[in-house]
Amino acid sequence: MDFNRELFQSSLLQGLKEWELDLVVKPQLHAVTRFVELVLETNRSLNLTRIVEADEMAIKNVLDSLAPLRLSWPSRQKCLDLGTGAGFPGIPLAICQPQWSWILLDSLRKRLRFLDQAAESLGMVNVATLHARAEDVGQAADHRESYDLVVSRAVASLPVLLELAAPLVKVGGVFLAYKSSDALAELEESSKALQLLQMQIEQVFATDLPFSMGERSLLLFRKTGKTPPLYPRRAGLPSKQPLK
Repeated sequence: MDFNRELFQSSLLQGLKEWELDLVVKPQLHAVTRFVELVLETNRSLNLTRIVEADEMAIKNVLDSLAPLRLSWPSRQKCLDLGTGAGFPGIPLAICQPQWSWILLDSLRKRLRFLDQAAESLGMVNVATLHARAEDVGQAADHRESYDLVVSRAVASLPVLLELAAPLVKVGGVFLAYKSSDALAELEESSKALQLLQMQIEQVFATDLPFSMGERSLLLFRKTGKTPPLYPRRAGLPSKQPLK
């Protein structure tokens, strides 16, 4: 299937204008488009995304990834994308905020090999990949409580994501979870995890994707104290026995 570059860019630009992000992102339009082309080229041999239509790729993957830019952030941040998959949201955010440094964490080496090649092709110097389980990285001295911002669009319940993300966030830093319309229900299930992990909900930013492509919520959690040494538990336990 041929990629409709014109439809992708027009859809993205319209979405950016609706979200008042056009001035922030428009200068990086070529790089974002090229990254999407690389994703779709590689997707023929490696399962990266089920979203392949140009307009859906523009809104559901790229614009959705950029939703945090509607909020206020420091000019420089050390960031980690937990379960990066095809590089969403980490790569679009790294392209549009070149002063933010990024670690893209995933447990599948093939995906990270693609992301390394894509970052090199795009001349990105603010991105590195890390092949590991989140449970192991959270207990590693060189990553534990090291990041100003941890983000995740991973498909996992919120109590699980909190246990994986909280140990990586600096005290005072932020974990941002991308969720759909059931975000508030997941938040209600996370009260125990929040208490145990020294995390506090700071903001629920709900929005609609343009072109009626779905509802989204960004959940922002502030880390208020050090993560107890027990967490994250060994690989597999957070998902098998969530903190709820």
